[in-house]
Amino acid sequence: MPNVKKNDLVVVLTGKYAKSRGKVHSVDPKKGKVCVEGVNVVKRAVKPSQKFPQGGLIEKTLPIHVSNVMLVCPKCGKPTRPMVQVEANGTKTVRYRACRRCSERF
Repeated sequence: MPNVKKNDLVVVLTGKYAKSRGKVHSVDPKKGKVCVEGVNVVKRAVKPSQKFPQGGLIEKTLPIHVSNVMLVCPKCGKPTRPMVQVEANGTKTVRYRACRRCSERF
């Protein structure tokens, strides 16, 4: 079970954008990278194409390493390393992430 998923609220721990919060809008588990909204945004020159008919400068979010971000608990609002809790539901076992401080499910 991955620690960081799409649409999670995270805080950046290191680098130029340290202490900034943002929403994760893409995760690449094979490379260990995440794209966080408003973090590591660069401008790129683009030639005119069907997708960008006028071309010009566009802003693009580049990925950062997953070890540089930490989940933010929705209840207590503090960064936390999630713990995995297992709950038995009849014949099924359900795994979910929870905050270590307040045990709130993510």
